[in-house]
Amino acid sequence: MANYKLLGLSGALREGSTNSRLLREAARLFGSCTFEEASLRLPLYDGDVEAADGVPAAVEALSSQIAAADAVLISTPEYNKGPSGVLKNALDWVSRTQGNPWQGKPLAVMSAAAGRAGGERAQLVLRGFMVPFQPRILQGPEVHLAGSGDAFDDEGRLKSDIYIKTLAQLMENLRAEIER
Repeated sequence: MANYKLLGLSGALREGSTNSRLLREAARLFGSCTFEEASLRLPLYDGDVEAADGVPAAVEALSSQIAAADAVLISTPEYNKGPSGVLKNALDWVSRTQGNPWQGKPLAVMSAAAGRAGGERAQLVLRGFMVPFQPRILQGPEVHLAGSGDAFDDEGRLKSDIYIKTLAQLMENLRAEIER
C-alpha cells in the first residue's frame, strides 16, 4: 500500500478548531499516509500589495504544498452561511501564483460547525469556489459534522459511529481517486 502525502486546509485558525480536528481524524481514517496541515495565516489579499511586493512567500509555500500533495483535504466552518474569510483569502492568494496547483488534484471537502446543519451551506459554496481551479472534487459521501463542539473525545477522535463510517468512506473514496 502506497504512503500518500495528504495536505489539510482548515478554514478555522482557532487552536482548538473542530475543523482542524476533523482533518486529523480524516487523515487517521485514511490510513497509511503522510499528513501535513497548511497554515492559512496569510495577509489579506490586496492587488496593490501584490503589484508592489509580489506574492508573499507564505502564499508561494502554500501553493507548493498543494502542488506536492497527492490529495488535499479542506474542512470549513460555516460563517454567515458560507466558508470562512480565511479560507477564501487563501484561495484568492493561491490563484495569483504561477501555474495552477489545484489542476487535477484529488480533493475531499468536509465541514464542521456548531449548528445542526454541520456547515452544509458553507461546503456547498466552497465547492463553487473550487470550480475555476479544476481539482477532482469528490462528490461524496458528504461530511457535515453538526454540533461539532461535542463531536470529539479527549483524544480528538469522533464519538459518533455514523460520522466515523461516513468519514472513513470519504477517505476510502479519496484513496481510490488518488489511485485512479
